[in-house]
Amino acid sequence: MGRLSGRSAIVTGGARGIGAHYCRAFAAEGARVMIADIADGHKLVEDITAQHGRDVAASQLCDVSNEAAVRSLVEQTLERFGSIDILVNNAALLTQLPLVACTQIDVDEWDRVASVNVRGAFLMVKHVAPHMMARGYGKIINIGSGTAYKGAPQMLHYVTSKGAITAMTRALSRELGEHGIRVNTLAPGLILSDTMVANEAHVAMARPWVLQSRALRRDGYPEDLIGALIFLASGDSDFVTGQTIAVDGGSINT
Repeated sequence: MGRLSGRSAIVTGGARGIGAHYCRAFAAEGARVMIADIADGHKLVEDITAQHGRDVAASQLCDVSNEAAVRSLVEQTLERFGSIDILVNNAALLTQLPLVACTQIDVDEWDRVASVNVRGAFLMVKHVAPHMMARGYGKIINIGSGTAYKGAPQMLHYVTSKGAITAMTRALSRELGEHGIRVNTLAPGLILSDTMVANEAHVAMARPWVLQSRALRRDGYPEDLIGALIFLASGDSDFVTGQTIAVDGGSINT
């Protein structure tokens, strides 16, 4: 029996990149997973179903910055699985963003990053938390970034959004703790997922100084995040809330 047996999860941005690894890991630990993304998640559902059986995974197209879409996602998840025990706020704009000086960031681009990376996480919590509150239990895992602690050049909009996620986790943990809901941040360092590697300019800029900053001087891969993810989603972390767990080879110290 897996550590998440009987649990149901939503993973936003779950159809590709690191999010797809999160979905696979949850299914392997016995959870049922709703894959929410602006990208089609049907192929991932088929892969997970072939490995773990029927009714383990489902997918829905969802723009997390759109409240109506978020509301529909939550309703469909409850209809399909009956509960929402785990929420992973993973959807974010990063790999699509070009490097740009702070003085050259277009205001519309700034707002677009904030709407997905910050408002999206807020909307998911707004509509998922009432169901967790009614059951007296839940795990919310906000995906942050080590860049919120050490900064990164030419990525001000992204870094600022991840700083907001850290603050959101702290505030939510205080507000939702009395309802049995644990809220934590998983903060990856530079992770060489397939979607990140496709942004060659970003990797070329960040990789040399990131590796130099790490106590464990090697590249990070999606598989490196799974242990911390499952810990935060499972009963093993039932007395942990409001915290940031950085998985970055020791690049930062939280």
